[in-house]
Amino acid sequence: MSLKSINSDHLRLGTMMFFQYMMFAVWWVPLAAYLANLGLSRNLTALILSSMAFGSVVSPMVGMLADRYFRAQHVLAFSNFAIAVMLLLAAITSNPAGLFVILLVVMLFYMPTWALTSSITMFHVGSDKFARIRVYGTFGWIAAGVFSAINSGWMGIDFDGTHLPFYYGAAISLIASVFNLTLPDTPPAARGQKASLIDIMGFRSFSMLRNRNYAIFLAIFVLSMIPFTMYWSYFSEYLADRGYRFITITMSTGQVLEILILLSVPYFIGKIGLRNTMMVGLAALVIRYLALYLAGDEAGLHFVLLGAGVHGMIFGYYHLGAQIYTDRTAPDALKSQAQGLIFFITFAVGLLAGNFVCGWIIRMFSSSTPEGIHYQWENIWGVTFLMSVIVLLAFLVFFKNKQAETSQE
Repeated sequence: MSLKSINSDHLRLGTMMFFQYMMFAVWWVPLAAYLANLGLSRNLTALILSSMAFGSVVSPMVGMLADRYFRAQHVLAFSNFAIAVMLLLAAITSNPAGLFVILLVVMLFYMPTWALTSSITMFHVGSDKFARIRVYGTFGWIAAGVFSAINSGWMGIDFDGTHLPFYYGAAISLIASVFNLTLPDTPPAARGQKASLIDIMGFRSFSMLRNRNYAIFLAIFVLSMIPFTMYWSYFSEYLADRGYRFITITMSTGQVLEILILLSVPYFIGKIGLRNTMMVGLAALVIRYLALYLAGDEAGLHFVLLGAGVHGMIFGYYHLGAQIYTDRTAPDALKSQAQGLIFFITFAVGLLAGNFVCGWIIRMFSSSTPEGIHYQWENIWGVTFLMSVIVLLAFLVFFKNKQAETSQE
C-alpha cells in the first residue's frame, strides 16, 4: 500500500470520526438542560437520558452484522441516515413520551456506531494507531460547541436548553451518512462461517468473559460509569442551575485537552503500560469530582473548568484504553462484536445504572421551593467524589498488571 493511499485512508477515517462525534455532542450535551426547561420529573428525565443506555443493548448485534454479513461502512451509512430522520422528528415534538420513544430509536441506531467506527479504524490502522484517528472525534465534539456560539453569541438566539440542537444533529447525520459511503472498504471478517442463535444475537463476544482478568475489568468498568454519569448526564443541569449560559462551550473545554491526551496515548502505553495508563484516567475521575466538590453551590469558574478540563484524561486514558484492551483481547472474528460489548457494558449497563443512581442522589439533595428546585450541589459532588475513590482503589487491587500487558499476545 502506497504512502498516498495510507494518508488518504487516515483522512477519510478521521473525517468519519469528526462527523460521528459532532452529530451527537451538538444535541446530547445540552439535553439535560432542555429536559429541565420542559419541566419533566426526575424519573422521566432519567428515563430519557437512559435512552443512550437502552440503545447500547443492540451494539453487539450490530457488530455481528458487520462481522458476518455486511460491509461495516454500509452499516454505518444506513445507521446515520436513520439517525438524521429521527432527530428531525425530535426537533418538532415536545411531548415527553413521544420524545423518549424518538430518542430511544435514535440511540438504537447511534450507539452501535461508536463500536463500528472503532472497529473500522482498527481494521485499517491497528489498535496502536487508533488514538491518532480517534482524536478527530474530539475535534468534532469541540466543533459542536461552535453552533452554540453562533446562535447564542453572534445571532442572539437561545440554543442550549432548546430544540435547535436536534436540527443541527439531523443535518450533520445526513452529511455523515453520505460521506460514509466513501470510506475504505471493511468487509465482514467472518462471512460464510456458520452462525448459531448466539451469533445472530451478537452474544458470542460474551465468551470473552471466560478471561478472568477481562471479566474483572468489565465489572470495575461498570462501577466507574456510575460516578462518570453524574458529569456525563447531569453536568449541563448543574451549569444551567448556576446561571452558566454557554453550557456546550464550557463542557467542551475538556475536549481541548483531550486532543493532546489522545495523541499521547500510544506513548504512555509504551512507557508505563496499558494498565497504568488506564489508572491515570481513573485518577483524573477522582480529581474531577474533588474539583466540583470544591466548586460546590457557588460553581466557581476555575474549579468548574478544572472538572470539565480533565475529561480528556478520563476518556483518553481510561475509556480509550478499555477499547484498546478489548481489541487486544478479542479474536479476529469477534473484533466488531467485542467493541460492541465494551460499549454495551459502558452505556447499556453502566450508564443505565448511573442515570438512576445519580438521579436518586440528586433527588436526595434537592428540594422544591416556590422559586424552583433548590440543589445541594456540594453534597452531590461530595458523594460522587467518594464513589470515584472507591472505583480507583478497586482497580488498583483487583485488575492485574501482567495479564493486561500480555493480552496482546
